[in-house]
Order: sequence, then C-alpha cells, then structure tokens
Amino acid sequence: MIEVQGVAGQCIAVLGLGRSGLSAARALRAGGAQVLAWDDNSAARDVALSEGFEVQDLTGEAAFDDIAALIVSPGIPHLYPQPNKIVANALHAGVPVDNDIGLFFRSFASAEWADYDQPPKVIAVTGSNGKSTTSALIAHVLQEVGRDVQLAGNIGRGVLDIDPPGDGGVVVLELSSYQTELARALTPDVAVFTNLTPDHLDRHGGLGGYFAAKRRLFAEGGPDRAVIGVDEAEGLFLAGQLAEGRGDDRVIRVSANRKLLGPGWLVFARKGFLSEYRKGKQAGSIDLRKIKGLPGAHNHQNACAAYAACRTLGLAPKVIERAFHSFAGLPHRSQLIGEKDGVSFVNDSKATNVDSALKALLAFENIRWICGGLAKEGGLSALAPGFAHVAKAYVIGREAAEFSLQLEGLEAEVCTTMEHAVAQAMADATPGETVLLAPAAASFDQYDNFEKRGEDFIRHVKSRL
Repeated sequence: MIEVQGVAGQCIAVLGLGRSGLSAARALRAGGAQVLAWDDNSAARDVALSEGFEVQDLTGEAAFDDIAALIVSPGIPHLYPQPNKIVANALHAGVPVDNDIGLFFRSFASAEWADYDQPPKVIAVTGSNGKSTTSALIAHVLQEVGRDVQLAGNIGRGVLDIDPPGDGGVVVLELSSYQTELARALTPDVAVFTNLTPDHLDRHGGLGGYFAAKRRLFAEGGPDRAVIGVDEAEGLFLAGQLAEGRGDDRVIRVSANRKLLGPGWLVFARKGFLSEYRKGKQAGSIDLRKIKGLPGAHNHQNACAAYAACRTLGLAPKVIERAFHSFAGLPHRSQLIGEKDGVSFVNDSKATNVDSALKALLAFENIRWICGGLAKEGGLSALAPGFAHVAKAYVIGREAAEFSLQLEGLEAEVCTTMEHAVAQAMADATPGETVLLAPAAASFDQYDNFEKRGEDFIRHVKSRL
C-alpha cells in the first residue's frame, strides 16, 4: 500500500466505494486521516462498515463544515453533464476535490529513496485506444528484462494498492480521462499519449474537453519524456506544444501510418516494420509482422509507443524485440486462443464499437467474423473498409437479424447464440483463415460484460479444438 502523506489528523471524505474508493480510504487511514465514506449503494456502504470506516451521508448543507478534502471515484461526474450533488456541495463549501491518482502522485516518493542508487520511476499511459495494451506491453518488457515493475491504474491493481517500489522500480499506470481530468497532482517521469478518437463526450462537454482532460497529464506535471502519437491532429498539436524545437528529444513522436522526418526522436511503423530515428539516423528496427501477440496496425501503434517508453529507460532495441515476441496480448483484445488445421482463433470481445472492430478486421486476412450484440448509435457503415477481409459473418445477439441487414455486401448468417456461431464458423473455415470474435456492439443483451462474452467464445472454441 502507498500511504497517503500530509493528511494526518485531517478529516477526509471519500465518495464512491468501488475498487478505487475503498483503496483510497485504506491509504488515507494508513496515513493518519479520519475517513468519512459514502456511496449511494447500500451494499458498498456495508463493505466499508465491515472494514471499520465511518459511513456518513454527505448530501446535507453542513456536511463539509469539518472536512479538509473530498476524494471522488472516477465514475462520478464533477462538471459535465452536471456535477454530482455531493461534489457540488464540496465545491460550494470551498473544499478541495481530488481522486486516488492525485493522492498517489503526492505520496509516491518516500524517505527511503535517499538510499537508492536509482529512484523509482512512473510511466503513465493515456489515450482513447490502445492504452491497456501499451501499458501491459511496457510492463511485460520490463518484467522480461528483470526490472522491478508494477502495473496499476485502469489496469492491474489500484494505484494506492501497489507496494512501495524498491531501488530502480518502475510503476506503469494506465490512466483514463476520468482519472487525469481531476487529479490535483500529475507528475510522471514518462507520459504516453496513444491517440484520440471521440469518446465520453457527454462527460467532458465535447471533444475539446476530452482532449483537455488527456492533455493535463503532460501540462500539469511536465514529464521528463513525452511519447506522443501524432496520427491525429490533437497529438500533433500536443507534441508541438511540448517541444522547444525540432531536435528536442524530450518529445518522442510516434506514428503507425507514415514515415516521420526530422532531427528529433522518432518511432514509426510502416508495412509491419518499426523504425527508430534519432538526429536523422536510424537507431533501431523491429519486424512486427512476426510477433503474434501484436497483430494489425493498431497494435503496431501500441508497439511503437511501448518501444519508445522502454527506450527512455535505456533498454536496447534487441532486448525490447525479444520481449515483444513473448507478449501474449491482453485477454479479449486480439487474443490468440489457439490454432487447428491451419485456422487461427482470435478473441477481440473488447471491440465493442465500430472503430475498434474495424481495426480488428483490418488486422487479419480471410476472416470468419463473429459479430453482433447490442448495437450502438451511428450504425455499421464505417465498418465497410474491413469487409474485403471477411469471408463470411456469423451474427449473434437478440437482434441478430436486424444487425445482419446492416452488413451490406457481406454474406451473413444469423446464428443468435455464440455456440451456434462458433460451430458454424469452425465448420466453414479453411486453412489460412481466422475465426475472429470482434462484435462491434455491446454485450449486455446476452452477457453481463464483454469479458463474459469473450470467455464464452473461448469455452466453445476450446471444446472443439
């Protein structure tokens, strides 16, 4: 546990008692604070009571008279589309509002660091897509080379649940816009921006607010190194804001679709090859086509960002390449389940929207595509560029027939259930093809979440391998 510093004797309120909220409450108590906990969910309050926390309703007008700070869980809005009532009460009372990420950064350093040869470092990763894979890949590379590394934040453990790092330790954090927009302290050593596509726009008041939430990771703390994906206008703008000149190698520009030019520090992927350039000269390269855990252009972008972050720590290109080859991928994200008779089986249940499903379709050739579920707004027309890769679609979900009608130009079979879809796709598949689950839809019509959907796919595939 990371004990929160500077709170001894203070009364601190915690709103939201999920994973991050309870973690913050424990870390605050360990730091000597008096913790008042609240959640609208009675079951969550009962858990807090069972751990000895004082539970107090914070909705009253005088609730914050004796409270020094309010710690808010990520899912609770504090500005758009409208502030949570309790957050609004705290702001009216002049009480600072923070989250567990802010507590982590203000409490990460300790007196023991004076005895370390190498102070611990934090690599923080944000962006719209790929941040989980990028974070996990960085942690995997560091683990493979024997570094003391912990993965936390939006993936792995809660940030305050990790162990205090040892000499030369590295903490890799995946941070969402919900986390970066509110944290009062953001001081990573290395900050990574993967990309930006529209998401959570109601929460941030539009695309500009969404980008501003991501940008805080770079603007508030001033990382020693910034790895910036420049394939979108926002990333290009951010890199330009951070760099003092063309050759400023504190900013590493990353691209997955074009060769980057100039005297700075550049990492890009073209036609499956990763290249690193510094001061106009090539410093490293990797053939990404041979790495099964990183298929497709979107994963090549993740690989470039992870490679750049690892290079800031002094790892050699060949060392990083070897570690890439042993990366199995994250569950439900282009996860290779197995192979049989020349047919590959890939679980990308995390592809819950059109954008992520299209990336999956473009990552493979000759696909037997299992798709469908609870469709999102906007329709499926944006998937069309990937249809040339699809031999046939097998549609699941309660509205499978309606979903299939939107797949114009594709042969589509209405299967409804995962069991039927897997059985039919496996029966039809020939050597060299890939049976791919990339639903392009939410899972809630048939499953509790996308993980359960992916697990069902894996179960039916493995029962037939």
